[in-house]
Amino acid sequence: MVTPKGNEQPSLGLTPLSRVRLDELLQEMLVRVGEVVTSRERLRALLDAVVGIGTDLDLRSTLQRIVESACALAGARYGALGVIGADMQLSDFITHGIDPAAHARIGDLPHGRGVLGLLITDPHPVRMPDITKHPRSYGFPPNHPPMHSFLGVPVRTRDQIFGNLYLAEKQGADEFTEDDEEIMVALAAAAGVAIDNARLFALAQRRERWLSAAAEITGVLLGTVRRTEALRLIARRAREIAGAELVLVLLAGDDGSRYTIEVADGGDEMVGKVLAVDVEALRAEGAELGDVADWPAPVPSGPVLAAPLAGADLPQGVLIVAGVTGSGEDDAALLASFAGQAALALERARAQEEREQLVVLEDRERIARDLHDVVIQRLFATGMQLQGVAPQALRPEAAKRINAAVDDLDATIRDIRRSIFELRAPVGASLRTELRDAVEAATTALGFRPVLDVSGPVDSAVPDDVVPEVLAVLREALSNVARHARASTARVSVRAAGGEVVVQIEDDGVGTDPATARGGLVNMEERAADLGGSCAVSPAEGGGTVITWRVPIGA
Repeated sequence: MVTPKGNEQPSLGLTPLSRVRLDELLQEMLVRVGEVVTSRERLRALLDAVVGIGTDLDLRSTLQRIVESACALAGARYGALGVIGADMQLSDFITHGIDPAAHARIGDLPHGRGVLGLLITDPHPVRMPDITKHPRSYGFPPNHPPMHSFLGVPVRTRDQIFGNLYLAEKQGADEFTEDDEEIMVALAAAAGVAIDNARLFALAQRRERWLSAAAEITGVLLGTVRRTEALRLIARRAREIAGAELVLVLLAGDDGSRYTIEVADGGDEMVGKVLAVDVEALRAEGAELGDVADWPAPVPSGPVLAAPLAGADLPQGVLIVAGVTGSGEDDAALLASFAGQAALALERARAQEEREQLVVLEDRERIARDLHDVVIQRLFATGMQLQGVAPQALRPEAAKRINAAVDDLDATIRDIRRSIFELRAPVGASLRTELRDAVEAATTALGFRPVLDVSGPVDSAVPDDVVPEVLAVLREALSNVARHARASTARVSVRAAGGEVVVQIEDDGVGTDPATARGGLVNMEERAADLGGSCAVSPAEGGGTVITWRVPIGA
């Protein structure tokens, strides 16, 4: 038996060559064990990252955690997640590794050109040792940190590409490895699930806010509805939920081509403006306010949502939400439902107004009936008694005073009849009111106020197409008196009876020659002829001129 001397190691029966081979095997085994340990640690880190990115359902913070986890797993100095918009360009860019000051110096975010656009046009992993040497390299803007090694992977949510995960500057190596790429592909898959969950949660919250606001509006509609107040509440809630700069409620005019701004939450100075709006163009995707209407003030740029106001017996209208931030994918449908609430508010307000008008009309009808059946009959009977007593009066002065009292009673009866017709006229604007306004408007030019006498059911009997002609003739006649007659008094009589309306204007001026009719009189004659009527100019008994304009108005 040979005993080893000094520090000699036992040979274990191996030759020197075998010992070298054994050492290599042991070293390789140690390397493989290290790789296994490293892979295990990276897998654990990947699992931790997957769990970490799904801990919060806020979309923005989820995206930020994905970028941070990717940089930590791949050993990247810089990372970013580019969100792809509807125009297939980067609509958002979440970064890691660049401080805010550097961001400010770099300026605008990238749009997805150059190497970043590779993953947009071809959504497959991209790995390269030097991004600056790629043929599609677009270069970096001023103040951008230098970057060489690059790794990019697409992030999918269901069957759609949500965005791309970009990593740059591998730390401790010249480029990213295949293992880095595999880890990033796995992380991107988990990130897609987390992003989808965050988006669904945000969508559910948004829908809840819309439904809550709709329930609030419904509660308001159950009570007394004031149209403007209800529409203001609807606009305010729509602006809050959509995160918009401006919400408008527009109602179409009679011709349907121009709209009046009824409510403007975020732009009160625009209320009451009348403008032309291309509603169909406004509802198209990507439309902006300035492109489809002659807006009276600067308007916010950005996405616009629009929904029609639809309802029975309603003027055409539209609800517009402009300058939307963080728009949800079903905001258009939710806004359409909200527009239905606005239409319901208009319907309810109109119904309540009609009910209130009906109450007023019923009360006025009762008063008119009492005046006709009671007051006028008593006055008429009193007049008849006075007329019967007058011949028996002993003194002429007494008979004269009795006859004067009878005349006063007749005038009173005429005034009451006129009041009855006014009571039975529609609530709001009426021909009687417009005639009174026209006479009042001519007072300044004439220097005196003409006497106005309206008799008969002019408000109900004169058709709508004749009303403008009557007013135009009255204004023209009073204008002629002011310019040419040099009169001191004038009397206007408008009578609806016998299937026609008669307008008569009499003044005590210098008179006129009917044979030399000027433009104004010719216009009045043409207006009468167009309606199957006539216009006559004659001298007044005591001097002056009488214009008699008459047109048929049916039975």
